[in-house]
Amino acid sequence: HSKPTTQTIMRDVLIALAPAMIMAVYVFGLRALTVTAVSVLACYLFEKLYCKMTGMDDKTYDLSACVTGVLLAFVCPVTIPYWCIILGDFFAIVVVKQLFGGVGKNFLNPALAARAFMLSWAGEMTTWVGTHSRAPLFGAVDAVTYPTPMSFLHQNDLAGLQEMYDLPDMLVGFIGGSLGEVSALLLILGGVYMVARKIITWYIPLSYIGTVAVLTFLFPCGNDPLTWMLYHVLGGGLLLGAFFMATDYVTSPVTKLGQIVYGI
Repeated sequence: HSKPTTQTIMRDVLIALAPAMIMAVYVFGLRALTVTAVSVLACYLFEKLYCKMTGMDDKTYDLSACVTGVLLAFVCPVTIPYWCIILGDFFAIVVVKQLFGGVGKNFLNPALAARAFMLSWAGEMTTWVGTHSRAPLFGAVDAVTYPTPMSFLHQNDLAGLQEMYDLPDMLVGFIGGSLGEVSALLLILGGVYMVARKIITWYIPLSYIGTVAVLTFLFPCGNDPLTWMLYHVLGGGLLLGAFFMATDYVTSPVTKLGQIVYGI
């Protein structure tokens, strides 16, 4: 009985993701856009074909498949082969979403489940390029693995990370990594937009990010606590996960207390 519909909610999520998408194109080139477009189109077609084959109501108009396509592209490197992300789209839409009854009934976030599935092709999922590297739109990508912020954090190498990326780079997005994790500032902007539009509440993102901030500040692994914490908060897709993944309506709690505990 409420005014918002699944379509209007998903439309606002796509609007919130748009600034980060623009930054990805700026940092990685037009291949970032084509990878995302292929992912969205594949998700849309897989859902439409599944509904047609099974006689289920075709709800592709609700844009949920499009959101899944964007989010899956956002957690992949720009070098991902098109065939690989299309396989991930099939897994997300058909296996994780539709086989369990469609939108609102999946027990996992389709994009994240598909990313886990795509790690079967570890080489394709872990080949990173540097900022302003222009990968070709079509054909194989001849790329050399480039260190991302998370690779330094994984090794507790804050000094090495600071030599390659300073905190303003991390905030604005002049870093390597997955398509959707490069700009912390634009992800925050998208999150604020969704909170303002009442698409999500602040409970899950704040408790999620706050927990990471507290733990990394208390356990800096021999590094400066504040700097160690800031690099963790601004890198590695944490903000993408906090605002756009953990807040997934279907797989997150509905009560305020439940959302806070879930975020923690």
